[in-house]
Amino acid sequence: MKIYRHLGSAWVAIALFASASGVAQAAKIDAEAEMKAAVEASRAVAKEGPMDIDLARQATLKLPKGYTYIPQPQADQLLKAMGNGADASRLGIIFLPSGNSFVVPRFIDSGYIKDDEAKDWNADDMLKSLKAGTEKTNKERVARGIAEMEIVGWVQKPTYEKATHRLVWSIESKEKAGKDEAHGANYNTFVLGREGYVSMNLVTGTGTVAQDKPMVESLLANMKFKEGKAYADFNASTDKVAEYGIAALVTGIAAKKLGLFALIAAFAAKFVKVIAVAGLALFAGLFSLFKRKDKEQ
Repeated sequence: MKIYRHLGSAWVAIALFASASGVAQAAKIDAEAEMKAAVEASRAVAKEGPMDIDLARQATLKLPKGYTYIPQPQADQLLKAMGNGADASRLGIIFLPSGNSFVVPRFIDSGYIKDDEAKDWNADDMLKSLKAGTEKTNKERVARGIAEMEIVGWVQKPTYEKATHRLVWSIESKEKAGKDEAHGANYNTFVLGREGYVSMNLVTGTGTVAQDKPMVESLLANMKFKEGKAYADFNASTDKVAEYGIAALVTGIAAKKLGLFALIAAFAAKFVKVIAVAGLALFAGLFSLFKRKDKEQ
């Protein structure tokens, strides 16, 4: 497999990322070497659908053909190279067939989350909370020599389907000091279960979120909780109930309370998901490295 022929375009993207974020001037780590090692590690374990992915022994995801899966710990290694903190709830990375975007599946064993407050929440107040959380996580980004981020606004306000127990919301983000750069977007999906929830969050750009949404919906349709793990299986007399309600999955209130804030580039706060815009070009260039089929082979 002559996969190394793709390294040229990938490293051009890496160079652009380094220039845009000021890594060369401010970072105390060798970002280029870290990224190269992460790419190689991810390429070695990349798997293509169709295949079944076990989601923390809670659910099963039938990965369709054309999707590429990077398992742990290589997925965390790649996200860390992009300036993200570790997150034990991550279950890998899924690259979409489009090659420009990816999904991060997670399971959070929060316990049963009550969804009553969904009918009363205020989207404007939620947005203010998200922006405040972003400012807190920018300190760590600066320490790693990565550009600060800010939230622009909603791409899609939080909506909850009680029948399917699915929560969806999306925000637009950009570099804080940027002017004309393309904006990033995260399309966040959550499915409540008996013992916690599964999230499959799309990391993309505002210009591609519309075309990528159906792919995420396909993943959701191919995910199923295992017997006894669904939301309807909750037993009030024996099961743990989460310390927070469904609104915390948007605002990150629970994350603040529990001290679980991570870097903004990797889904700032435990429940706040924002993407570093410069990373979009990088991942688009790296996607070809994870494909096992080589056109020249």
